[in-house]
Amino acid sequence: MKYLRKFLTASFLLAMATLWSGGAAAQNIDTSVPLLFTADTLTHDRALGIVTATGNVEVTQKDRTLLADTISYNERENIVSASGHVTLMEPSGDVLFAEFMELTGDFMDGIIRGLRIRLSDNARIAASGARRSAGLRTEMRNAVYSPCDKCASDPGEPPLWQIKAARIVHDQEEQIIEYTDAWMEIAGIPVVYTPYFSHPDPTVKRKSGFLTPGVGGSTSLGTSITTPYYVAISPNRDLTITPTLMAKEGLLLEGEYRELQSDRLFEARGSITYDSQEEVRGHINSFIRQDVNDTWRWGADIKRSTDDTYLRRYQIGSESSLNSRLFAEAFRGRDYASADAYLFQGLRESDDQGTTPIVFPMLELNHVGEPGKFGETTSADASLLVLTRTDGTDTRRLSLGGSVAKPLYGLFGDVIELSAALRGDLYHYASHPIEGEEGGFDTGFDGRIYPLLSATWRLPLTRRHGTNITEILEPAVAVFASPNMGNSSTIPNEDSIEQEFDETNLFSSNKFTGLDRVESSTRISYGLRWGVHGANGGSSSFFIGQRYRIRKDDSFPDGSGLEDHFSDIVARVRVRPSSNLALAYKTRVDKEDLSPRRTELNLTAGAPALNLRTNYVFFDRQEGSEFSGREELSGQVTAKMSRMWRAAFSSRYNLEGDGDLRSVGLNFTYECECFTFNISLQRQFYEDRDLKPNDSIFFRLTFKTLGEVQTGISKSGS
Repeated sequence: MKYLRKFLTASFLLAMATLWSGGAAAQNIDTSVPLLFTADTLTHDRALGIVTATGNVEVTQKDRTLLADTISYNERENIVSASGHVTLMEPSGDVLFAEFMELTGDFMDGIIRGLRIRLSDNARIAASGARRSAGLRTEMRNAVYSPCDKCASDPGEPPLWQIKAARIVHDQEEQIIEYTDAWMEIAGIPVVYTPYFSHPDPTVKRKSGFLTPGVGGSTSLGTSITTPYYVAISPNRDLTITPTLMAKEGLLLEGEYRELQSDRLFEARGSITYDSQEEVRGHINSFIRQDVNDTWRWGADIKRSTDDTYLRRYQIGSESSLNSRLFAEAFRGRDYASADAYLFQGLRESDDQGTTPIVFPMLELNHVGEPGKFGETTSADASLLVLTRTDGTDTRRLSLGGSVAKPLYGLFGDVIELSAALRGDLYHYASHPIEGEEGGFDTGFDGRIYPLLSATWRLPLTRRHGTNITEILEPAVAVFASPNMGNSSTIPNEDSIEQEFDETNLFSSNKFTGLDRVESSTRISYGLRWGVHGANGGSSSFFIGQRYRIRKDDSFPDGSGLEDHFSDIVARVRVRPSSNLALAYKTRVDKEDLSPRRTELNLTAGAPALNLRTNYVFFDRQEGSEFSGREELSGQVTAKMSRMWRAAFSSRYNLEGDGDLRSVGLNFTYECECFTFNISLQRQFYEDRDLKPNDSIFFRLTFKTLGEVQTGISKSGS
């Protein structure tokens, strides 16, 4: 009740002072804007026209709030003076602290002594004095800026870094903080002087101007300086232009344009240079996605380079193939339609652009029917594919197919799915090699009708162990039947070249990818799945399976695991008892001696303080597969050495043949609330034409709220 009486008394006296103050005061007070006011005591000197409030004074005008021990208002001059623990809270989120403030009645203009500002991003500015104009511009003298926290154990120590300037201007209308006659200090030591410096204030999300420059160097390119410039064209469009000047290779110019509309996303990246060999080199990497209406959309991906090694030489990308695509697609209910065109550019030394196909067009139609009266579902598919080459086989394929599937449920909870499918393929080929005839080529038509019957049976069994553990056991068997038709050698194999047999496709009706090759004869797949799941998130699972074929299928190459009656055995193990330990192991072993034909092992162990990740892959050699014959071990160890220091070590080792180290890297990072320092050392043992093994060291200094300073040194050699 004591404070309530003081509030009511102060409010009454202020209202009376406003009414009695005469014409001068009436002209300066906007009566349409509510004024909230509290204080312990209030006095009014009518002779001088001054109202003085003392004790826990709080005044709110519009969206600004002023707090102080004492606040006085000069009615004749429309001046508010505040002293003692003065605080002014701004609508932007900034908070001003001062020893003394003298402001206009609307708090927009004035002078300040002993100023301290906490910006909305938690950065701080301190100044001996300041002048405030229109509530949008604050000019400070003898000022210091820093986003760093004070040392808790020794607040008198200087922050990690700060900027001291004779003059700092915070222009909220232009959203910029400017420094004049400024020094940057690190740990209290002046390291960089600049007569003028500026950066966006915390309210800025994007603004035109120069971005942080970068300095680097390498044996092949020489010393390089990068100065990116950002252009904020509009709220939904921007452009970044990045020139890089290299001592040995001249100028590299990169650009990136981005645009986002309600129905369109467009990005375009590219680069160009005129190198020391007097050759123009460059690349383009762009994409667009456009919604036409609720059904249709179209898009494009354009990726091209002037030569094979350009992207890696200038450290723009590491792709082995650039795939360009133009497409349109439609979604309506259970129907889907698409039209595609593809253009490929291989960047490996073995790639031959003449034998690389141009895909135009590739058309697809898919329909899935509503469930029927007896629970059956139907589907229909149609596709057209046209491939052309400047040196090689030209292929045209038309495919039509349909299927019907019916699920059944047994007395013991078992699930049976019956299906029947029929597909017809018609091919036209030109310049197709004749099997067994060296240098012979043929042109003509071929086709096939491919019926398929299948039945799949599963019996999921579950058991509870107490209240926290659930165990699941599920045996499964699938039977597939199709004619013993094989695959004609005159049908070009465009999309079924690679076969990857593992536990994920054991129960697939066709082990070939694509449509150009089909499985024939009757085959049976069988497997057992087991898993245990804990209520706290831990889990373990195991799967093992195999396929049996009544007749051999010569379409599968040696090493595929499917070339004999009995296939290789496929298995998978996953163990994840907690978030700090996870093991995933999948393998394919020989059916006779259980020797591994394919192995993938992934292990993650440890908490964030010390974490290990390792990956091992082994692919036995397989006839006709470019991805087989690999054995590789890679790993990474990360450690959080303290609250602010982190370290990481990574390596990749080739175990094939005599073995060799592919890459090794070491990384250290220091990060606090206002600063990040990163140093990365890496050795790449890679050689491809004009690219040689490379050593590099990279530094990154990030001054939060200001930007980054990056430097790199790279050395190429044997």
